[in-house]
Amino acid sequence: MPNTVFKTCGEYLVELLAAYGVDTVFGIPGVHTVELYRGLPNTKITHITPRHEQGAGFMADGYARTTGKIAACFIITGPGMTNIATAMGQAYADSIPMLVISAVNGRHELALGSGRLHELPSQRNLLAGVSAFSHTLLRPDELNEVMARAFAIFNSARPRPVHIELPLDVITASAAHLKLPIVAKSSRPAPSPDSIQQAAQLLAQAQTPLLIFGGGAADAAQSAQALTERLGALTVTTINGKGILPPAHPLSLGSTLPQRPILDLLRAADVVLAVGTELGETDTLLFDSKPELTGKLIRIDLDPEQLYRNAAPTLAITADAKLALEALNTALVDHQPLTHTVAQAQNLRQQLQGLLSSTQQAHQRVIAHMRAVYPETMIVGDQNQPVYTGNLTDEPDTTHAWFNSSTGYGTLGYALPAAIGAKIAQPKRAVISLIGDGGLQFTLPELATAVEQGLALPIVVWNNQCYGEIKRYMQDRDIPTIGVDIYTPDLLTIARGYGCYAIRAESLSDLQVQLELAYQAAKPTLIEINEAQALHW
Repeated sequence: MPNTVFKTCGEYLVELLAAYGVDTVFGIPGVHTVELYRGLPNTKITHITPRHEQGAGFMADGYARTTGKIAACFIITGPGMTNIATAMGQAYADSIPMLVISAVNGRHELALGSGRLHELPSQRNLLAGVSAFSHTLLRPDELNEVMARAFAIFNSARPRPVHIELPLDVITASAAHLKLPIVAKSSRPAPSPDSIQQAAQLLAQAQTPLLIFGGGAADAAQSAQALTERLGALTVTTINGKGILPPAHPLSLGSTLPQRPILDLLRAADVVLAVGTELGETDTLLFDSKPELTGKLIRIDLDPEQLYRNAAPTLAITADAKLALEALNTALVDHQPLTHTVAQAQNLRQQLQGLLSSTQQAHQRVIAHMRAVYPETMIVGDQNQPVYTGNLTDEPDTTHAWFNSSTGYGTLGYALPAAIGAKIAQPKRAVISLIGDGGLQFTLPELATAVEQGLALPIVVWNNQCYGEIKRYMQDRDIPTIGVDIYTPDLLTIARGYGCYAIRAESLSDLQVQLELAYQAAKPTLIEINEAQALHW
């Protein structure tokens, strides 16, 4: 029976999470966090137990990317926080919301260095670099305000992880006097009318415009497509912006920004409109330089600082992408679109396809067959060679249907737990984890979580018994390939040991058959692809 007289801060916290609409928590209980679990049965919040705190963070990441909803992570003091820091770094780099709740040693023990269990000199400072903010709750009375700050960032600013830590004596302190607030969802900023008029005038006068839509515009796909067609402008997306334009849209150049013809197009454009993108090196693959622009640059972003990074704008607009694009469409309602650009786009697409190597074309075929089994298939990738090719070539039929860890922070092992989070969030949707044999070994134990949850999740493993992309990078620079040829165990046997189905695909048609079976299964299926064979499929 719940104690209605004495309610702890830990119990109140889970009630507060439920009030904000949080319905899923990823966490591994520990002696410092068990008091957070006392109140969970009194809510409708589902708890998922990963096998590593990094997995918890990646699952929360995949959950948020596919639904826009916030998942919380309950993480123990010390090693739990250092474990989840990598996942928070990936989410921070890719602007993904995540709420990390942790314990910390008692208030009277902080920063004393007295050797307490899990003690760090400053846990909050450690996490500050991978979060929008990291806060130590010193009194239960602060919790409503701090949670409101967190959700204000999630809802109206550039979304990133937030970390709230509760000292052990605060978790168990009385919160019986606290009342759940009326949750008011904050809105995102709209653009100023003057800036929209300036942008519309620049775009209306442009003869060679180029539109770039990033992940920040992924929830504004309809408005982005309308603007593309209203202008008749050539358009590219970043990796996280895939799906903003439908496959083979006549003005779409896909997510091919790193390719030389598109970089040349960027340099030659008289006006570039960049919406919700960093224009960073993982978008352009310009590792030693920044994008070259000779024309005018209009940038739209939620983050005012980001407007000035990597490429200086002619016009900077701090605003929500959807609101800004809607306003631009209204301002340009009578504009006559360019007509020559459709043929130009077709020629460029043929040119770009011709630039792919035979290996990349093999990757392209594999991914196309993966996507063809079900509509709106979500492919969650790691850092491996097929994913790098797919970043250039894959054209999903909706947004949030292709994402991976090669963007931003660039972590290995992401694809399996992130796909688990995505599948938990959207159980009726086809979700695939696409990962290499090296990356899988970073988070292999999360197979147990997928089995435990009974997820019909195909895990497609590109097996080349090495860190293939790094090996190629070393070979291209005449560097001895030390440390990249790794021992890869029998992944099929291991997967079966975890309780998964496991099979090796022998052809493209066989891959599709195995995917169809995996979607109907009551547990995950590991599908191994041998690289040496697949390159000849």
